[in-house]
Amino acid sequence: MSEQPLIYLDNAATSFPKPDSVYTAMDAYHRNSGVPVGRGAYRKSIELQSSIDQCRKLAAKLLGAARPEEIAFTFNGTDSLNTIIHGVLKPGDHVITSDVEHNSVLRTLQTLKDRWGLETTIVPADQSGLVEPQAFQNAIRKNTRLIILNHASNVTGTIQPVNDVGDIARNAGALFLVDAAQSAGHLPLNVAETPIDFLACPGHKGLLGPLGTGLVYIRSDLVDQVQSLRQGGTGTRSEEETQPVSMPEKFESGNHNAPGLIGLRAALEYVLEQGVAQFRQHEQQLTAQLLEGLQQLPGFLLPGPGAAEDRVGVVSLVSQFAEPQVLASILDENFGIQIRAGLHCAPRIHACIGSKEAGGTLRFSPGPFTTVQQIETAVAAMQELAQSFAG
Repeated sequence: MSEQPLIYLDNAATSFPKPDSVYTAMDAYHRNSGVPVGRGAYRKSIELQSSIDQCRKLAAKLLGAARPEEIAFTFNGTDSLNTIIHGVLKPGDHVITSDVEHNSVLRTLQTLKDRWGLETTIVPADQSGLVEPQAFQNAIRKNTRLIILNHASNVTGTIQPVNDVGDIARNAGALFLVDAAQSAGHLPLNVAETPIDFLACPGHKGLLGPLGTGLVYIRSDLVDQVQSLRQGGTGTRSEEETQPVSMPEKFESGNHNAPGLIGLRAALEYVLEQGVAQFRQHEQQLTAQLLEGLQQLPGFLLPGPGAAEDRVGVVSLVSQFAEPQVLASILDENFGIQIRAGLHCAPRIHACIGSKEAGGTLRFSPGPFTTVQQIETAVAAMQELAQSFAG
């Protein structure tokens, strides 16, 4: 009997598969070039620099940035968030964030709280994982420096009211950082026309690029308010001992992940060619299919918004029978379905949605290459699993 084909439904962790053009571009770089970015005047180096410049332009276009220089490359979404949080905050500052945040935000803030007494307020989320903008307004203090909000939850998929919260930040004279780990490439974004000062995202999720890539958007008039997280060689102004102050060199010390950015360029070309709107339509169809098939499972709760249009392609289940890791192992071993289980590095939201005592959730996250048939197979597997536990 032939081995059952695997069904990958963990795109909220990292997208898979990638567009074929990503594999081709990265392979061609490794085999035919291999040179560093911005470190040579020979032809191969100049060609690579041109390709990286094009990657930056594509990223700016996708995010709606006013100019490519507002985009700095990082190594992942966590690196992007750390760039802003460590770069902006100083002793005496106050930060407002929420229960829906990832540990990339929560642990970074806690580190600064322990290190020099950063003041923080964490606003609650409701049972669907949604925050209330008024809670941010109520938390504003005279020393509020930064507001941070996850655009879409990696546990419930809930889409947050980032524009409303951004307006609150701007009216209060605070800066606004959006964690777009689950929304970039999934939802239309236009940072130039919205009250977003900084945006952080990885390149390997909705942007369909390789691991080890990330982006941070920094509004051009705010560059001098963000200190560089690392210092070193940039390939520019090498005669000076001080770190460059202009974008993007200020935040791009050290050798770039050249093969990763070559792959990211190919991925961004693919995303822009296909269109985020098309990806969103496909994602909503699959999410609605998951919600319909999983909502009546005996012994399982389905937290988060009931409508697919109110979430990105993330659907979580809470089991009354077994820990989510056990269920994920059963799905993998018996049905060839690969999904994520546990707290998903976002511990606080589980108290809000009722999954804390259960050890987290069983998370399904389809991607652009997921098919309707694969979702049907996953739903059928969950129905069989639920019936076996229910007896």
